[in-house]
Amino acid sequence: MAGNNRRMSGKKGAQVGSGGQRRRGLEGKGPTPPAEMRKGHAKQRAAQAKARRGQGRPQQRRGSGRSSSELVVGRNPVVEALREGVPATTLYVQQFIDNDERVREALQLAAERGGINLMEAPRPELDRMTNGLNHQGLVLQVPPYEYAHPEDLADAAYDQGEDPLIVALDGVTDPRNLGAVVRSVSAFGGHGVVVPERRAAGMTAGAWKTSAGTAARTPVARATNLTRALESYQKAGITVVGLAADGEAELGDLDALEGPVVIVVGSEGKGLSRLVGETCDLRVRIPMPGGAESLNAGVAAGIVLYEAARRRA
Repeated sequence: MAGNNRRMSGKKGAQVGSGGQRRRGLEGKGPTPPAEMRKGHAKQRAAQAKARRGQGRPQQRRGSGRSSSELVVGRNPVVEALREGVPATTLYVQQFIDNDERVREALQLAAERGGINLMEAPRPELDRMTNGLNHQGLVLQVPPYEYAHPEDLADAAYDQGEDPLIVALDGVTDPRNLGAVVRSVSAFGGHGVVVPERRAAGMTAGAWKTSAGTAARTPVARATNLTRALESYQKAGITVVGLAADGEAELGDLDALEGPVVIVVGSEGKGLSRLVGETCDLRVRIPMPGGAESLNAGVAAGIVLYEAARRRA
């Protein structure tokens, strides 16, 4: 019996089956879904944006962010801002102000535009609002700017059936340069401008004025980290081209302008930062027979945008 016990103890116990999991694991997963159905794909985002518009709902800006409100101070600056269509919520006029031509024109422009509140305030109140600046009795309040998200620019282009044409600014701190770039993007059929969130020019009243009203139809996106925003564009199949005086290619040889592209423009003095320059797929130089060392950011962007528009025509 002892031998029998030993033989029986060597037998295996009851086996637990896989429940068909192994068999199902060998089954195929079916055909690869089209690009419009792949999560995170650029074409899927474009299809979703188109569907949202078709449903009549405004497109949501992902992480758009807002700037702070701004005051335009002084009679000439206020009149110029109103002439150029700078957005405004309130025009403050000092009580018992001398009613000269500039004051009358400011009141007339604000009334003709509509939607601008006219407020009369004593001089001490205007002094407090402007921290003692020489306001000359006129103060214009500019509302916070609604920034887009960098991905929104590419989505809008694909939604229109076009390849994205975007300009990113690296280290440009003059709002007038930003306004000039916005104007060029609008003139040559671009889809928007990307600026860093910190240490960069934003959409102030000065940028609005230089854009000559085109900022109303050309979105500006703000990126928390410009390098990561450019990498995100690259993952979506968009070529990132940096402008540099020592670039390895010339503008006339840049075939990338015919497809989805982001043009990165650095500051006039320092050019592209190291990280941004290393992130670019290639760096391109603009031939300058006259021997100038560098170009203003707005001028450089305008030249490249013209070449892109010419190739895409």
